[in-house]
Amino acid sequence: MELTHRGSYAIRAVLALARADDDEVVPARHIAREMDIPVRFLPQVLGDLSRAGIVEARLGRAGGYRLSRPPSEISMLDILEAAEGDARRQTCVLSGKPCGQGLDPCDVHDLFYEAQQAILERLARTSVGELDLVAGAKLPPAG
Repeated sequence: MELTHRGSYAIRAVLALARADDDEVVPARHIAREMDIPVRFLPQVLGDLSRAGIVEARLGRAGGYRLSRPPSEISMLDILEAAEGDARRQTCVLSGKPCGQGLDPCDVHDLFYEAQQAILERLARTSVGELDLVAGAKLPPAG
């Protein structure tokens, strides 16, 4: 599974907010600087996360962002789907067309479907609060 920049930035933004003290409002520029997110993309990503109910914005001079619920209640899948939409593969790895779902599945359909389900289940049951990064470990450089 390879993430888009948008998905990676969403994860980074949530991790920055998870590191903040309870109810602390974190300015967007601080999130961008700490997590190496281009400032021009951050409003879009935070908007996705806000619409999904993961973060909330505080307007005004002392404004910024904070998590809408505890890190232990936010799964990694919640974040990815907020940023990238439905994480389930919709096209065949062989033909690039719809595969399965009542259609004649390709030769590798079952293998990729099972692998995808395993990844999605792992992401769904891993909360942000469980990650070592929340405890203060540093992210690798963006690349």
